[in-house]
Amino acid sequence: MPSGFFPGVLYLLRTKWSIFITGVFTTLVISTLGTFFGFFLGLILATFRLIPKGKTERKRNQMVGRVLDTIAKIYIQIFRGTPMIVQATVIYYGVLAYFGYWSAFAAGIVVVSLNTAAYMAEIIRGGVNAVDKGQHEAGLSIGMSYFQVMRHIVFPQAIKHAIPAIGNELVVNIKDTAVLSVIAVTDLFYSSKFIITNNFRPFEVYFIISVIYLMLTLTSSFLLRKLEKKMGVQSRVEIPTSQTVPEVTEVIPRD
Repeated sequence: MPSGFFPGVLYLLRTKWSIFITGVFTTLVISTLGTFFGFFLGLILATFRLIPKGKTERKRNQMVGRVLDTIAKIYIQIFRGTPMIVQATVIYYGVLAYFGYWSAFAAGIVVVSLNTAAYMAEIIRGGVNAVDKGQHEAGLSIGMSYFQVMRHIVFPQAIKHAIPAIGNELVVNIKDTAVLSVIAVTDLFYSSKFIITNNFRPFEVYFIISVIYLMLTLTSSFLLRKLEKKMGVQSRVEIPTSQTVPEVTEVIPRD
């Protein structure tokens, strides 16, 4: 390997490009699938939190609603209140170990999905709160059930409001997959260890990794803004994301 910083960077790009490409592919797959599955799990958690629990409801419905709301709150508090790196070790070496062999790649998707779901639940709940309550009441007045109103009227509008925040979660996950190196997921960050072991030039390697991460996040942000513009999304409300703290009593900021 040649001496000097820039000659070393060019040498690594020319000779180790396949390792970097493999790491980028793993990072993008895990972050994309984790965001996708986390969205649907977050949708379920948000539904639990939004179930009516007022005195006008039947006692049985009140009890069921409160139980589901409590379950969702506990889940959200746990995953928003602990670092993803700790979650990865507990889930991989503890929880998933009881279900037999799991590859680090599959475990990484599970970890990111579970972590993202906690944030998606609050994002979707914030989007629902941004929808005019009159539309919900109008749906009930024409004979629709609560779940029909949520499915056909409220959720489509809420998700559209929340698209910028959902896209932001994808960008955050692209960066946060680096912590999965603790369970030996061969993402972009972990792949750098193989190169450093052979060349003992960590600065050049980590510089390349940093630039690649920056390119991935900037490109993702650009494409998401294009998508938002095409869909006519204009975020007029503050939707909670992993970077905001809308309710101090319920939301714990992400590490």
